[in-house]
Amino acid sequence: MNILKKICKTIVNILLVLIFVTPFYWMFLTAFKTISQTIQMPPLFYVLDPQWSNFSQVFEKIPLLHMFKNSVLISAGILLCQAITVIPAAYAFARYKFAGSKVLFGLTLITMMIPSQLIFLPVYLLLSKLGLINTYASMILPSACSAFAIFMLRQTFMQIPEELVEAARLDKASELKIMLKIMLPIARPTVTTLALLTFISSWNDYFWPLVLTTNDTVRTLPLGISMLKAVDGAVMPYHIIMAGNVLLVIPIIIAFICAQKQIIQAFTYVGEK
Repeated sequence: MNILKKICKTIVNILLVLIFVTPFYWMFLTAFKTISQTIQMPPLFYVLDPQWSNFSQVFEKIPLLHMFKNSVLISAGILLCQAITVIPAAYAFARYKFAGSKVLFGLTLITMMIPSQLIFLPVYLLLSKLGLINTYASMILPSACSAFAIFMLRQTFMQIPEELVEAARLDKASELKIMLKIMLPIARPTVTTLALLTFISSWNDYFWPLVLTTNDTVRTLPLGISMLKAVDGAVMPYHIIMAGNVLLVIPIIIAFICAQKQIIQAFTYVGEK
């Protein structure tokens, strides 16, 4: 029975790996095909003559380096703003009991149920009156705070023993020092996981850059990749689109590999609790 369970578990794990890996494999494979190979039936599951020129065509069709820079600046700006807003808010909700704290936390959670498409009009009008349309600020401010991040970090902070905080206060440590020197180092796996999720979300965001930009000055890579869909002749240039998607996803893969250990620690810590 134990051998049978191990075999079934192995088969399930292999199937799960295939489900997650196959789309990435197909994307990378298509990025190296010719236009005729992308529409060939039955489809090719290998490429003997990789077309590296597909990537050079991406650079020719869109200002990729400029959009890459915009994506980096906007993602970094969102991460910085969320660090400034999320960490103090999570610490306050976790360690302070003040009048209306439960109501405020409930309102914070409610905002998680409101889709951005529902509030984009008032946000657009507000940013327009402030003269921020088509600026980096307009790309950063709508995502400057995250209710999900506040909730997750609050839950982690609440699991930290109160004795540590009280001992620090007896040593005359300020609340800022307690938050930065005690709470954050302990919650580092959760912070790293939230930072990665925020980076992926902002890096892949298509809606806000589409709504809040009027030209390529501050447009990001997802919008640039969508521009590759312009049909050349009668066939959609799938090979060029996939080459662009490969360039888009590489920073995410690198970020995930770098943060993988912290992510595992975060889920292990939560699971043990």
